[in-house]
Amino acid sequence: MLTNSQGEASGAPHRPGENGEPRVTLREDGGAVACSLSGAWNTRTVAHIDAQMRALEARDDIRHLELDVSQATGLDTAGAWLIERLVHAHEQRGVDVTVSGQSEAATILLAAVRDAVAQDREAAARPHRAWILNLLERIGRAMYEARDDLVYGANILGATIGGAQMKLGRAHAVNPAAIVHQIDRMGVGAVPIIVLMSAIVGAIIAQQGAFQLRYFGAEIFVVDLVGILILRELGVLMTAIMIAGRSGSAITAEIGSMKMREEVDALTVIGLNPVGVLVFPRLVALMIAVPCLTIVANFAALGGAMFITWLYSGIPPAAFIDRLRDSIDLSTIFAGLIKAPFMALIVGIIASIEGMKVGGSAESLGNHVTASVVKAIFVVIVIDGLFAIFYAAIDF
Repeated sequence: MLTNSQGEASGAPHRPGENGEPRVTLREDGGAVACSLSGAWNTRTVAHIDAQMRALEARDDIRHLELDVSQATGLDTAGAWLIERLVHAHEQRGVDVTVSGQSEAATILLAAVRDAVAQDREAAARPHRAWILNLLERIGRAMYEARDDLVYGANILGATIGGAQMKLGRAHAVNPAAIVHQIDRMGVGAVPIIVLMSAIVGAIIAQQGAFQLRYFGAEIFVVDLVGILILRELGVLMTAIMIAGRSGSAITAEIGSMKMREEVDALTVIGLNPVGVLVFPRLVALMIAVPCLTIVANFAALGGAMFITWLYSGIPPAAFIDRLRDSIDLSTIFAGLIKAPFMALIVGIIASIEGMKVGGSAESLGNHVTASVVKAIFVVIVIDGLFAIFYAAIDF
């Protein structure tokens, strides 16, 4: 409800309505207007005063506006937004606006609403840029983030070695129990899924290869195809990808949850290096487990391929093994195994980086776990391609 009194003497004392409706009492003296706000200005009641406030905002004959909110009760964000909207509308016309009588809580609320509204107006007034500029900006930010991750990864690797306190005369420096526990979780626990996925992929490659080579009467060469492809590339690559999705995400979630609960800070307070305590056992376990899992994956994939070629192409296991022995050598086997420790190191470092970057919310934890898996898989594939180029260059 809005009441209007002309002149200083005509303003009667204001009493809010029985139901606490917000009211505005005006006292006008020429171009100066004094507004006294009373009643409850909250989400439930502001709808009753919105039309009157808009009418007051539309007036262009005001030269000085004074708002007295000392009698306003129950002020919340909705009421503060109405007041801010009135103040902003007249300030845009160059009117001198003063607000008085607010309590300490109301002062904080009005300032917060003013800042939030100012940010929204600034964002709305910002000119819309072409999509190509947005794309270039995102690419630039991604490059800076990649550089920061690279530097942070190098710091983590150095802090891992230093934090492990591997010095002479310190028998307690390395905790074998923690390393064995992580090997059990990341290595032994991953054997079933590694065997299952590798056997299926090996069987699919064998079936598709035999199907295509059948047209040329060269089905026996599917053994060469499967042996070289699995031992040099797919065995270690599939293992690293599955470890990135299984163990990498677990590392990020574990370290991230400890970061959220401030357990990482507690380790620092008691004089321990968090990276050495948390990351070192996991990195060592990964560098031991991934080569072993690669060997398991190679056997499983070759077993699946052997079974399918026996059923689909009629190549008995003895003939498969004899042909495999002629088509591969030690360099084929070691070409894949050499990659395994490097891929394990990459997965562990990326997972640790994302875990250390987790903030204080569950949303942040989920985002960084997702980023950990995506980045690890991407980098693992890139590293595999670089190894392929390197092997081709040295004729290995």
